[in-house]
Amino acid sequence: MTHSDGERPLAVVTGASSGIGYELAKQFAEHGFDLLVNAEDGALDAAAERLASNGAQVTAVRADLRRFEGVEQLAAAIAAQRSPVAAAALNAGIGTGGPFVEGDLRDDLAIIQLNVASTVHLAKRLLPDMVARDEGRILITSSIASTSPGPFQAVYNASKSFVQSFAEALQNELKDTGVTVTSLMPGPTETDFFRRAGMEDTRLGRQPKDDPAEVARQGFEALMAGRNRKVAGSLKTKAQEAADKVLPDSAKAAVHRRLSEPGSGE
Repeated sequence: MTHSDGERPLAVVTGASSGIGYELAKQFAEHGFDLLVNAEDGALDAAAERLASNGAQVTAVRADLRRFEGVEQLAAAIAAQRSPVAAAALNAGIGTGGPFVEGDLRDDLAIIQLNVASTVHLAKRLLPDMVARDEGRILITSSIASTSPGPFQAVYNASKSFVQSFAEALQNELKDTGVTVTSLMPGPTETDFFRRAGMEDTRLGRQPKDDPAEVARQGFEALMAGRNRKVAGSLKTKAQEAADKVLPDSAKAAVHRRLSEPGSGE
């Protein structure tokens, strides 16, 4: 993909050092985009080098989006680019498992800061320019978890419900513009999420998971097609989303509890 002047369009991807974020960045690179990629961990530079092997010009911005100043650092780096942002994947996210009453409040608030606040913050920085140009694409990584209360993942599921609602509201607000907003809704995916969340001993943590490369491919195609949402991954994930449309919240919470309760996978 190239602009009429022959330059490669620019895509921004957060959480790009591994997992779905890295695979999304790879999709952009393989389809003719230059990249500005972000993560807070030391693996970002190596990821950027691999992405550049696809012919993309890659700028890596290491910033912690759990902090207001970190989001502003990323926004400043975006503004300093020569090209406007053609597409952005707001993908960075974290979760934690376990009983809410036993968890560390700082961990819960970090989930809200990264999953919710940084998504709103970056959207506020990116969308006005896109609307002024009447073109642009935003992909927001939600989750199948957004459709269900999440016992033992209470804050994580609630954070994804927020971003899902946020994406759907923006879709309506922007429907008469050339700007599209797509929500990506993966199910359990083979990333480092469950280890970081302390959920390796749960049924959810031990069950087979979807391929992040396939999730990213489906999400990228939905974004480029201007679709409002994409339940990405396996048929099992799509079946879960269909079931969640008809089950009452109490039933969904009971199912989630059986999957996510600590020790349930042993």
